[in-house]
Amino acid sequence: MTDAFIYDALRTPRSKGKPGGTLNEVKPIRLLAGLLEALQGRHNIDTALVDDVIMGCVAPVLEQGSCIAKAAVQSARWDESVPGVQLDRFCASGLEAVNMAAAKVGSGQEDLVVAGGLESMSRVPLGASGGPMFADPEFVLGHHSVPQGIGADLIATLDGYSREDVDAFAMESQRRAAHARDNGWFDRSVVPVRDMNGRVILERDDFIKPGTDMQALGALKPSFAQMGALGMDDMALARYPQVARINHVHTPGNSSGIVDGAAAVLIGSEKAGRALGLAPRGRIVATAVLATDPVIMLTGPGPAAKKCLAKAGLGVEDVDIWEINEAFASVALRYMRDLGLSHAVTNVCGGAIAMGHPLGATGAALVSIVLDELERRQAKRAMISLCVGGGMGISTLIERV
Repeated sequence: MTDAFIYDALRTPRSKGKPGGTLNEVKPIRLLAGLLEALQGRHNIDTALVDDVIMGCVAPVLEQGSCIAKAAVQSARWDESVPGVQLDRFCASGLEAVNMAAAKVGSGQEDLVVAGGLESMSRVPLGASGGPMFADPEFVLGHHSVPQGIGADLIATLDGYSREDVDAFAMESQRRAAHARDNGWFDRSVVPVRDMNGRVILERDDFIKPGTDMQALGALKPSFAQMGALGMDDMALARYPQVARINHVHTPGNSSGIVDGAAAVLIGSEKAGRALGLAPRGRIVATAVLATDPVIMLTGPGPAAKKCLAKAGLGVEDVDIWEINEAFASVALRYMRDLGLSHAVTNVCGGAIAMGHPLGATGAALVSIVLDELERRQAKRAMISLCVGGGMGISTLIERV
């Protein structure tokens, strides 16, 4: 095995993933191709040296279909020898692409891979790809496949997180994200999105709401109480009969935001770095993926992180920064409880509650955030974890070089 090094990690800013959002005018192919162009231009990469481009996309249909990764490679005018592939592991897609690239490089099969993901949720809406997990009545009823928000509320009920607990977590996410953005902590990795004439459309994350307070959060209505009353709660409780009823605490204010965004990570061997004249910024130490109960669905991150640590031969105390995708506040709170973590070292720049969750891109975008933060702090290791549809969990351990 050879080391899989991270030579760079870029992302677009994130913006509201609905009509009227700043990035709604940008086609998904250009959202991704613009990042590839920026990556090539930043390092003057001979793109003929790139063995593959792997991109996560949770709704690979319509404008994101027909292997958007290969289309973006062509749109970016990369060498015609460069292939592309898209994958879908729900919310883990972007990090799965990174892990797959690391496996290819680590095994020696390939030397240089670009991995990442994209999601234009304003142009290809959430759920556009359909599928049995959430859209086939026979599957849904047979497997008690409830919406993720029901699972998030069930976690809060089981663990005893109140509405005030999840709202307080959300408010801190907003505060940290605004502080990181406004102090330039994201500037190294965020690439402005431009139109065909080179005019900047969006330069910084604009989904963050720095004025958020507990009063505003408290005024929001629960998002999943109504669908729970229509039978989804009963399906979940059939699996968890010890719970009398589900306490619906999640709202748009303490759940991940629907946004547009893309991310790209340059991963290669030491030999590839020498050929490009690049010094590595990080090393992928270990990766892990697993599945837990698919009904509650969102409890996989903690076990995945523990599996990743075991593969690396390390303990919780050996990791400096922890990053859990804030799909819902209760997911992050459960993750910290599972691993015995302090919030002081978890999601130190905020998370998806504040910045949004561009499904296929988020995992790869988190690579840029933790890598920048490791360098800013002169720290050594960071763990990235995400909950995933179907009860899966994924983790990646990164070490600063």
